Amino acid sequence: MLYGAAAAATALLLTAALAAALRTLALRVARPVKAARGRTRTAPRVGGVAVAAAIGAVAAVGAATGLAPLGSGTATLLLAAGAVAVLGLLHDLRPMGARARVIVQAGAATAVVHGTQLGLVTGALAVLWIVFVANAFQLLDNSDGAVGTVGVVTALGLCVGAGVAGNGSLAVVLALLAASLTGFLMHNWHPARVVLGDSGALFTGFLVACAALTVTAGHEEPATPAVLFAVTAVATTDTVLVMVSRRRAGRGLLRGGTDHIAHRLRRLGLTARGVAVVLGAATALTTVTGVLPHGGALGAAVAWWPVVAAAVAVVLLLRVPVYAAVRRAGPGVTWELGGTGGAMGRKGAERC
Repeated sequence: MLYGAAAAATALLLTAALAAALRTLALRVARPVKAARGRTRTAPRVGGVAVAAAIGAVAAVGAATGLAPLGSGTATLLLAAGAVAVLGLLHDLRPMGARARVIVQAGAATAVVHGTQLGLVTGALAVLWIVFVANAFQLLDNSDGAVGTVGVVTALGLCVGAGVAGNGSLAVVLALLAASLTGFLMHNWHPARVVLGDSGALFTGFLVACAALTVTAGHEEPATPAVLFAVTAVATTDTVLVMVSRRRAGRGLLRGGTDHIAHRLRRLGLTARGVAVVLGAATALTTVTGVLPHGGALGAAVAWWPVVAAAVAVVLLLRVPVYAAVRRAGPGVTWELGGTGGAMGRKGAERC
């Protein structure tokens, strides 16, 4: 218990210090990038490096000293998550194709799923689910404090679930994740000075997804899809919302846009900090629902309510306008009305 508290405190402080140092370094070696309305973006995508490095360092020291030995499954999970973090960092530095990223993520997920002793078909579905959740967390990193808050709450809930299941080493890693993300939030709370980037978002999502799968697979209760969805409900609902919204609007699924849950809540009047609080509260409710069945406090059937709630949320949030309405104003010119900023602008357009 004493080591766990000391390790969590170390991870928190180390992440905060690393994030500050990396931000200073990034701003010195790279020219600031012009953002919307003439502002300068001064939030480098280095938070993920700080989070992954702090967790890896503290976990390695605990394993080397024997204070917190890592089982083979937890060690494999950390190494696989580290590989995903490196992949994300490379993508942050120089964007790469989606196919290469998915192949690496699937390979890392396969290494983790292999240790759960799942069947061939179930294991293949588990790999796909892990890759989906990892990328859902990456897409959730679109508002100050959003993915960090969701990650902290989810990690704490899964930490309790791992402890109840008797997986002490995984519980320690999840506690380190929660503490490290808390240190990161010191720099990411609005207005953010550092963001996770693909490295940290993919690392967090991958670790959370694999931990959820490991906890449910090692328990007597069957690992139902509803329980797994409940633990990652906010991130997965955000991705489903974006996919449905862009498909209805005839937009490319891989095209960026301000059409996520956070953007829609902002258009409804919430502040950036308010969005993070709402997402954190929703995550707390769904995570508790997904964790309680492992302790026998609730039946697995109760975990289906987040699925219903997510479907209702998607239907309601689709009614919030986020795409600009465009109409022809003359040869070679279009007028763009509304949009995420709510302002009218003029832009040139090529004639077809």
